[in-house]
Amino acid sequence: MTSTPVHRNARQRARAEITFAIKEEARRQLAVRGASALSLRAVARELGMVSSALYRYFSSRDELLTALIIDAYDSLGEAVEAAVRHHDGARAQWIAACHAVRGWALRNPHEYLLVYGSPVPGYQAPRDTIGPASRVPRALVGVLATAVSRGELTEAPDEASPPAPLLPQLDAVVAALDIDVPAPLLARGLAAWTQLFGMVSFELTGQFTSTLDPADAFFSHTIERMADFVGLAGERRNGG
Repeated sequence: MTSTPVHRNARQRARAEITFAIKEEARRQLAVRGASALSLRAVARELGMVSSALYRYFSSRDELLTALIIDAYDSLGEAVEAAVRHHDGARAQWIAACHAVRGWALRNPHEYLLVYGSPVPGYQAPRDTIGPASRVPRALVGVLATAVSRGELTEAPDEASPPAPLLPQLDAVVAALDIDVPAPLLARGLAAWTQLFGMVSFELTGQFTSTLDPADAFFSHTIERMADFVGLAGERRNGG
């Protein structure tokens, strides 16, 4: 009576193991050849599978790319969310989140460049990627909302409101993330977010070679300055 569930569970485990192996080989090929050269046939060959068998797991190169992209976004999102959870105070959370982004990227450079590097020719990301891609900005904007609710913002100098064309875009970000923060604060936060990923991308692609390499001190200094720019109150860490 129990044979059918047992067999089903065994099949599910086998499928999960093969799916994992396919994605691991695909990641290896990303590192060697780049995303644009990823090939299901090449993956199957390296795993000792016939191509027709692999197509039972991923129907196309784009489906495999999507799985890798979602995994990368989720892995980075988990790292950032954990960093935020393990710190108290909005500024400390922001700084920890920034370090988590860089640390993950340095450990996983090819996955980082898959999602934040040059677009893969001919690939169009499906809507399935939107939720995972939103995890990091949601975590960072969540820190801003925490700062507002706890009164952990510095006294902002008089500043002009964001320009009219930007306001509906900021409203769209608030709606997409379902986190309400004042428009001027959100604009500063998004500027700091792009600064963060710009620094990480420059480091990974060798743009700091012979100038800011290693980039540890520059990175720590800059994220502290950007925390000031955003308006997050609190003590600066060493290097800030």
